[in-house]
Order: sequence, then C-alpha cells, then structure tokens
Amino acid sequence: MLFKFFKYEGTGNDFVIIDNRDLNFDKKNKQLVIDICDRKKGVGSDGLILLENHNSLNFKMIYYNADGSESGFCGNGSRCITHLAKDLELIAQNAVFQAIDGEHISKINNGLISVKMNDVSISNIINYDDNYKTTFIDSGSPHLIMLCSEIDNLNIVDKARQLKTAFSEFKNGININFCEIKNDKIKLRTYERGVEDETLSCGTGAVATAIFLRHHNLFQNKKIKILMKGGELSVELHKNSNTYSDIWLSGEVNKVFVGTFNSAQ
Repeated sequence: MLFKFFKYEGTGNDFVIIDNRDLNFDKKNKQLVIDICDRKKGVGSDGLILLENHNSLNFKMIYYNADGSESGFCGNGSRCITHLAKDLELIAQNAVFQAIDGEHISKINNGLISVKMNDVSISNIINYDDNYKTTFIDSGSPHLIMLCSEIDNLNIVDKARQLKTAFSEFKNGININFCEIKNDKIKLRTYERGVEDETLSCGTGAVATAIFLRHHNLFQNKKIKILMKGGELSVELHKNSNTYSDIWLSGEVNKVFVGTFNSAQ
C-alpha cells in the first residue's frame, strides 16, 4: 500500500507526517511506524505524526516515537503539524487541536510557529539535590534536566544510558537533558526516549529546561532562548506561587519534501 507523507523538521527534530483524515493508516501496526522512521530502509525520522479530523477542533494530532510507541506530547512535532494544517487549508494562522495530553493552541507569526504548552505544577517537580541540580519535570513528556559544563565534549549517549539505568523508577522511559549556561547563553542537548539516541532538538526538553532554569533561580527572564544542535527555540512562561503557566514554545519549521512510502505491511 502506498502512503503519501510530508517530511518536516523543526530545528533539526524531524518528523514524517501523514494526513490520515481518511483513517487508512493502520494505527495498531507498530512495525509500520518503525519501518517508516527507519533511517536506513525507510523515510527516516525522529517520530511519526498522524493528522486526523476532530469533531469540534481544527484537527487531532497522534504522535509515535521512532520505536513505534505512542508518546507523550511533542512540542516540535506540534509546530510542524500546524504548518501542514495551514498548507492543507485547515487553518489560517491559528489552530486549536487535540493531542494526547489535551487541547493545545498554536499560531503562525512572521515565519515562526508557536504552541501553547500545558501548565506545570511546581508540586510535581522533583529535585534530586545532587551536584548537577538534577531535576524531574514533566512538560508534556517526562524529562530529567542536569546542569553541566562543556556539554559539546560530553558523550551524552553513553551518559544518558547510564542514567536511564540509575533512574529505573521511570518505567515508561525518560528523556535526559544536559544544560549548560555560558556567557549568558543556554545550550541544551537531549537524549530522547523512543529514539534512544540524541536528537538535534527537543521542544518539550526546551520547555522543561526553561522551567528548570527559573525553578533554580539560574535565569529570571520571562522569555528564554535555548540553543540546540539543530537551532534555537524560545520559551516564554509565567511563574506564580504554585504553577508555571502561559507557556509558549516558538521556533522555525521547514517542510523538507513530500513523497510516498511503499508499505509491504
């Protein structure tokens, strides 16, 4: 069976998106997702996204990791699917859509695409009180954030895999983030669950890191720019006594190409 797909990237975080409004894609076929995301024999991507109809909202977003598992919310993927929704004339500039963690708002403005994230309760943040200020924050997907130095020289794949063993209480996996502050600039590298490797960018990781910086009084700006290997994302957020709210993730999106995938499944 042939599937038309759209290949997108948001600051290097790349996705295959399929317009599944006709519901022809077999969502129970985990191997099909794996085959499409395979960088050797498939299209190649960090994840696969289905765009589907919704009864009252602009569309529904279903996200799968490259290993075929249905994941938590994907910040960069939601920005990419917003671009596609505009191309398909489902929206003009703004969207309201359904994802795994509820409704979200997204908007397109001056070449940037922004998505509003869910609030994060301070009571759900876990501090591990070690030398790296290791902190657990669920920003739609679960993240561990560590403050490190010279992260460009760090073998984060080996380090992250060791940490996944050490933090085995996260039975559904955990994303590992390494953050560095140098000359008032913030660098971030992320090892993503489901991909089980470093990705060039991670939207929910950037959001979790921005909250981490505010939570530990390391950075007080309302708007925080975060540089990853694939480019720069910005996070705006508001903090009150018990919640981080009005959280917006913004950055560039690029439609790379359109093609068809020949599925033997």
